[in-house]
Amino acid sequence: QVQLVESGGGLVQAGGSLRLSCAASGSIVSINSMAWYRQAPGKQRVSVAIITSSGSTNYEDSVKGRFSISRDNAKNTVYLQMNSLKPEDTAVYYCNAQILPPYTQWRDYWGQGTQVTVSS
Repeated sequence: QVQLVESGGGLVQAGGSLRLSCAASGSIVSINSMAWYRQAPGKQRVSVAIITSSGSTNYEDSVKGRFSISRDNAKNTVYLQMNSLKPEDTAVYYCNAQILPPYTQWRDYWGQGTQVTVSS
């Protein structure tokens, strides 16, 4: 059973920083891309940042220059460093990973979500 467990959310003032972590555990043969999504109240879930297995990254325009995604393949963990936070960054942040379990096919897994609230 594969699980993604997130941590690091919370309440921060505008201009502050937070670091989110997401660790994959269970029976894992390989992990391809890992990503962070967010969903604000009343809005759709959108991609924030993605990192491939080789370390290539891509960011949503509104977070470029402020957020940084990284991963530790030895720990099956992905991070999101969020700096210069703005109230519009307030959302539930979800971790996503493309994982290959034993004896089956690649599939997407999601974390349970962690709340990030930025006060003005």
